[in-house]
Amino acid sequence: QVQLVESGGGLVQAGGSLTLSCLAFGLTLSSLAMGWFRLAPGKQREFVATINWSGISTYYAVSVKGRFNVSRDNAKNTLYLQMNSLKPEDTAVYYCAAPRTQGILGRTRSDYAYWGQGTQVTVSS
Repeated sequence: QVQLVESGGGLVQAGGSLTLSCLAFGLTLSSLAMGWFRLAPGKQREFVATINWSGISTYYAVSVKGRFNVSRDNAKNTLYLQMNSLKPEDTAVYYCAAPRTQGILGRTRSDYAYWGQGTQVTVSS
């Protein structure tokens, strides 16, 4: 029984900030690489960021690099995505994702086995 629960989404004005959280149940994150993806209306699921098991290595989509920061607190079994300088183009449902085992710094949907229900982020102009 694995569950990933995202929270922290909401409505924010362009240029503002939000921090998303992903709390895992039934899965210990301390040994796993993790990812964030987003899905905007009418678009395909898009890779956002990934982080290795310890947090020392990260990788970002070009579209968010320099604005977003992915981090984790393994003691809390939680993944975070800090989003700054938000743009209307960032409007989407954001999902966290976990592999079945260790995993790579995956950038595609097939790299992950478990997905949360998502949290809505809406950026107004």
